[in-house]
Amino acid sequence: MAFTEDVAARFRGYGWNTAHVSDANDTGAIEKVLHQFNQTTDRPTFIVLDSHIGYGAPNKQDTREAHGEALGEDEIRLTKKNYGWPEDAKFLVPDGVYDQFKNGIGKHGGEARAAWMTLIDEYKAKFPQLYDEMARMQKRQLPEGWDKDLPTFPADAKGVASRDSGGKVLNVLAKNIPWLMGGSADLYPSTKTRLTFDGVGDFQAETRGGRNMHFGIREHAMSAIGNGLGLSKIRPFVSTFFIFSDYCKPAIRLSAIMEVPVIYIFTHDSIGVGEDGPTHQPIEHLVALRAVPGLIVLRPADANEVIEAYKYAMQLRHEPVALVLSRQALPTIDRTKYASASGVAKGAYILADAKDGKPDVILMATGSEVDLCVKAYEKLIADGVKARLVSMPSWEIFEHQSKEYRESVLPPSITARVSVEQASTLGWDKYVGPGGRIIGMHTFGASAPLKELQKKFGFEPDAVVASAKEVISGAAASKGKEGR
Repeated sequence: MAFTEDVAARFRGYGWNTAHVSDANDTGAIEKVLHQFNQTTDRPTFIVLDSHIGYGAPNKQDTREAHGEALGEDEIRLTKKNYGWPEDAKFLVPDGVYDQFKNGIGKHGGEARAAWMTLIDEYKAKFPQLYDEMARMQKRQLPEGWDKDLPTFPADAKGVASRDSGGKVLNVLAKNIPWLMGGSADLYPSTKTRLTFDGVGDFQAETRGGRNMHFGIREHAMSAIGNGLGLSKIRPFVSTFFIFSDYCKPAIRLSAIMEVPVIYIFTHDSIGVGEDGPTHQPIEHLVALRAVPGLIVLRPADANEVIEAYKYAMQLRHEPVALVLSRQALPTIDRTKYASASGVAKGAYILADAKDGKPDVILMATGSEVDLCVKAYEKLIADGVKARLVSMPSWEIFEHQSKEYRESVLPPSITARVSVEQASTLGWDKYVGPGGRIIGMHTFGASAPLKELQKKFGFEPDAVVASAKEVISGAAASKGKEGR
């Protein structure tokens, strides 16, 4: 009633081949356009097929109710009557059906499969390396040496943005994995996701061996194409700003439902984008993606966590992953003082602890806020406070660990907890508990330099230290009441 667009004309404008069948029951016309489709190898085909929707709902005017509505016993009986079928028969397979299937589709299918397997055997003998790659692709396995030559990042107070370290890691992996390809929604200079090694090229109509894809400013289409590539066993990555993950969301949901391991790379992950203001500062996006069943969300804290995040993502075979990376530089943590970044594979890990391993308070954070907690941790230790620091790049991975491991990181007996994340606070109560404190965003962001925003919204070491001391006092008071 409201949609009057000439859809076929739009697709012709895209350069597609279009065809039209005015009667969905005209099998001859359908066969003709399908033949036309099979003969068109240089572009996709769009077929308009005019038909009428059959309604089964009581209110036949409401298509929303009709879709998916069961016919019901009376309609089923009338349908059988219309076809001359025994009206009360159920699960009836008439004589001859099995034979017709066996001598038709079964015979042709068997012959086609036998011919295909012969072709595969010949291909394997002639091109053993390419066959090995194809076989690994089909099983979503990785080639030997897929993680060789990955960079390492030395401790550096100035650090590097995780989008930059991510771009370096992505290029090494793509060089090692020939079927890893992808691109961005017209943002690769910002997302740092362009593949740059020799011979990689761009995927275009005339250069289909290229592996850099240019999707244009259309995040949903990009993500849907990523699903298509993944279903064909290519290993795809797609990228854009984190704020634009809203446009990707329907396709991300399908990635999870279909268990397709698409890699979504989202940069500009927080209010750290500064002067871009609230329109480009993601607040509710982390919790929105964490709510998607089957999706792994990873927000690494520094360049070495980026390496581990990519290594984890590449080994996934049935789960899509969202890598959430920063625009601003993140200090590279000194791993001689703090725990190895390999803890990323557990989702959350103890980055630093009280000397006796019995802390009075736990600080936990993701991404850029981990460094903020590092500074707060050092202040607390200097003040004689026994503190534990937890880097928590992925809730989903952490929840996959055993209860014993999870409680070794977050012991139930330690109720004084502080979480820090420049995003919506929703969900953190699961980890901080009723006696904890969540430092996060309760509004949209603001337009200002990063340091001013951090001060305005309370993302400073002293604020974390003050919250830690408050929850320690609260926990002590609570224990005192229990004692009485």
